[in-house]
Amino acid sequence: MSNDAIPAGPRASRRAVGPRKRRRGLKVTLGVLLVLLLAGGSTVYWLYSRLDGNIKGVDIDTALGDDRPRKLPTSGQNLLVLGSDSRAGAENEELGGGGKAGGARSDTALVVHIPEGRSRAVAVSIPRDTLVTRPECTGEDGTTVPAGERVMFNSVYAQVGPACVVKTVEKMSGVRIDHYLEIDFAGFKELVDAVGGVTVDVEQDIHDQASGLELAAGRQRLDGTQSLAYVRTRHGIGDGSDLGRIGLQQQFLVALLSEVKSQDLLGSPADSYRIADSATKALTTDAGLASLTSLAEFGRSLNGIDPASMETVMLPVAYDTADPNRVVAAEPQAGQLWKALREDTAIPEAAKKSPPPGADRARGGPPVTPCRDEW
Repeated sequence: MSNDAIPAGPRASRRAVGPRKRRRGLKVTLGVLLVLLLAGGSTVYWLYSRLDGNIKGVDIDTALGDDRPRKLPTSGQNLLVLGSDSRAGAENEELGGGGKAGGARSDTALVVHIPEGRSRAVAVSIPRDTLVTRPECTGEDGTTVPAGERVMFNSVYAQVGPACVVKTVEKMSGVRIDHYLEIDFAGFKELVDAVGGVTVDVEQDIHDQASGLELAAGRQRLDGTQSLAYVRTRHGIGDGSDLGRIGLQQQFLVALLSEVKSQDLLGSPADSYRIADSATKALTTDAGLASLTSLAEFGRSLNGIDPASMETVMLPVAYDTADPNRVVAAEPQAGQLWKALREDTAIPEAAKKSPPPGADRARGGPPVTPCRDEW
């Protein structure tokens, strides 16, 4: 994101695909290998060292130990992708609207399931306002943090750290998480700017006073700052809850991956390095991916996935009966969804749907309020 790499197919079929297939593969890995091949001598070492040194790693496996779901032979690969709302550093603080919120929270959370064969993928969004049971975890300072009931999902990162987020997801889903990827505000903005922006179809006018985002309906090319506001906007769409913006996040994810894959990286070594530099600086990964070679190898194993065919699903949720500003996993739909991912089977249609936003509040509940004073 290495035993993760899966051959694309029989040798004969790889020959039949030819240069075009190989070109697509290099695009997916953001040109990392291309840069190394085109450079020479000491330049190779300098480029490799710089890109390799950009990647930050977290030893998730050591932190979690053996108390984890069993890895099934046919379960494919599962990644937990987090977008953190850290205000660390001047750029993150400015991009976060100047907020002084302490620590960081998981602003966006996706479980990306890649079935055996690496030809398709499913991305499951976990709403940040979901109330969960946080298991007992070991904090980054080595202290034991006791389990907690009815904890808001996005607060686990701030309370205990990324390893506990992985453990919480594994406990609630039974899905073994193989790899972890995290990106903060500044890294997200820089990655989008490095690829020259991303084109999205805006379904309705967006006027978000909290973020300052003003977009007219229609096809729009967004730069890094606009893109960050687009995936974080909640006041300018739907009912103002976290559920409304999840659709925008999923749409943008597919558009960004498609943009990267369409880049002519073979024709522009300078662009290849610029994108690779931004991508590696933007990432914090698990220890297994925290090197340039491991990350590139994992990327090569995903060559056959077309972003346009990625299935995006939101964890089925219902508004909490005690606090309608929060949601809880809806059963049996949520259980059906996680079972499909564990067993690498098709997701039932019923597990792709949540109660319509506002349904419970229509019976007299109060309007949604943000989980804290941020956009």
